Amino acid sequence: MENLFDLLVIGGGPAGYLAAERAGHAGMKAAVAEKRALGGVCLNEGCIPSKAFLNSAKMYDHARHSEAYGVTATGVSIDHAKVVARKNKVVKQLVSGVGMKMKQNHVTVLNGVAKITGRSAEGFTVTVEGQTYTAKRLLIASGSVPVVPPIPGVKEGVAAGYVMTNREILDMTEVPKELVVIGGGVIGLEMASYFNSIGSHVTVIEMLDKIAGPTDREISSILLKNYQKKGVDFKLSCKVVGVSEGSVSYEEKGEQKSVKADKVLLSIGRRAFTQDLGLETIGVYTERGAIVTDEQMRTNVAGVYAAGDVNGKIMLAHTAYRESEVAVNNMLGRKDVMRYHAIPSVIYTNPEVGAVGETEESAKAKGMDVEISTVSMKYAGRYVAEEENGDGICKLIIDKKYKRLLGAHLIGSYASEIIYGAALMVETEMTVDSIKELVFPHPTVSEIIREALFEAKI
Repeated sequence: MENLFDLLVIGGGPAGYLAAERAGHAGMKAAVAEKRALGGVCLNEGCIPSKAFLNSAKMYDHARHSEAYGVTATGVSIDHAKVVARKNKVVKQLVSGVGMKMKQNHVTVLNGVAKITGRSAEGFTVTVEGQTYTAKRLLIASGSVPVVPPIPGVKEGVAAGYVMTNREILDMTEVPKELVVIGGGVIGLEMASYFNSIGSHVTVIEMLDKIAGPTDREISSILLKNYQKKGVDFKLSCKVVGVSEGSVSYEEKGEQKSVKADKVLLSIGRRAFTQDLGLETIGVYTERGAIVTDEQMRTNVAGVYAAGDVNGKIMLAHTAYRESEVAVNNMLGRKDVMRYHAIPSVIYTNPEVGAVGETEESAKAKGMDVEISTVSMKYAGRYVAEEENGDGICKLIIDKKYKRLLGAHLIGSYASEIIYGAALMVETEMTVDSIKELVFPHPTVSEIIREALFEAKI
């Protein structure tokens, strides 16, 4: 049957397109259904476009503040519309690359909204734009959507265009004079970083008493101070109570206040997208709106898997990649399990933040007996050579009993590129002594991990 597949994937984001690619490469007849563009949120309106923005801002910042390095630049400016245009070019190139991967692995791409309609003798039935397809197995990778809180004025603001999510702000070609970011998590901080660099006055309103969510508190405190120095205003432990054109109202210690806002970015988190997928037709179990999966990415329905943000576990693209591989491997009879204890995370601000494993707070909350080793990034020669006034640190969480690395947290240059090494150490349960035997290239900022290990009192 032409419309019968070994695997049909719902959603063409990181989990979806990689699963289809891996399945096709292994010889399965695979299809992927995507209602917008291949690459999903990550490639089209998240990870990649925001990094294009932040790289331009970093170049602009370097040009304006280069005197200490013996470089004088005059007449430096940034053209935000050109930054947006380059972002679009980058996205187009990478989306095209994903499409090419689908062709190379003989994956059928179905453009349109997919909905599960039930079962047949051959398998599960799915409709895409009125056409019915059948699959022996399903992988649900429908991703997530921004949380839109029930704050008075928000819906009206979204309709009018002055309240935005990450999708709209990445296509905005003008630079707002006053930008208010509701939520001090990763997406909010990265956009605050970019627009602060290019000239907006940015205010971040966060309900918690710290920024960057579950990030180690010492690290988030350093990041906060860096951005306060750059002129970003932070309203911590504050609750937004209303949004109107030109202003945002918030509550601080029982007192209502307001701040000017030409544009407002909603960035208070994301939720799994499971609406109108037809999950009920085959009995897929969900909990708090997310599909429940086991360590092999299986749902409660045999032959149905879920990967990526839709399972609500760790909403990061690289987590989705690995989950999709685990799912496909198990479909192929290759036993594989998903582990979440060593998933690295990055905040691509300037300075960057990289983290993996236990934080000081999480380790203590679990009653772990740990050694905390914290050193200044200035222990690394390259950091000193390249960062005139850097205040970065490397913080390691070490299990005292087994002398294993449980967590690593860095704030400073190249943190995003270094953290994978620490993740490997946590994942493989390397001991402090075995890590000390590794030879790090010199001079690199990555040497800071070795320095912190030798400073540990263990």
